[in-house]
Amino acid sequence: MNELSRFKNRTQAGELLAEQLMRYAGRKDVIVLALPRGGVPVGHAVAHKLGAPLDILLVRKLGLPGQEEFAIGAIASGGSRFLQEDVMAAYRIPDSVINKVTQRETIELERRERLYRAGRPALAWKERVLILVDDGLATGSTMKVAVLAARKAAPAHIIVAVPVAPQETIDKLEPDVDELICLKTPAPFFAVGAWYEKFDQTSDDDVIRLLNDAA
Repeated sequence: MNELSRFKNRTQAGELLAEQLMRYAGRKDVIVLALPRGGVPVGHAVAHKLGAPLDILLVRKLGLPGQEEFAIGAIASGGSRFLQEDVMAAYRIPDSVINKVTQRETIELERRERLYRAGRPALAWKERVLILVDDGLATGSTMKVAVLAARKAAPAHIIVAVPVAPQETIDKLEPDVDELICLKTPAPFFAVGAWYEKFDQTSDDDVIRLLNDAA
């Protein structure tokens, strides 16, 4: 697959990603951590091919008020928060606004945590090899905070594995992890969805079905 071709869907992207991770197949210390919602179909395919358990790491983007798709940071389960300091300074966003956005997104994060887990406890991540998977990265804010949250659990090794991302995002994130795998770094990048033939929104029901299947 060349740099300009597109993935058929998230499942195919996960299968191709798993091919780059086969040295971890069959190991008892490996856990695949998918970032809901779009990362779950990718992570499900990776976990299936590696014979590894699938867990989730909940993250929520913090959007610029009025331009919610523009990330100024992100939060993750366990209270981790990452802010894009350069963006904060450029837009002169006051702490009161950030705190309000954080509070709103925390409520949604906690709702999804209860819904997706359905009473199932999180897997133990301590001294495990964690493979953090999403369907792609743009600014990298959500994956950055996911790495911060995962690091709190004292894992043995953290790997970030994604199908597509801009090179500048990879360069920023790489020093924070033990290993980073990205199948495509196209330029110009446009958006994650531009590199998929089918990029339908992953629903809560999709996430629950895939987690039940993996369990």
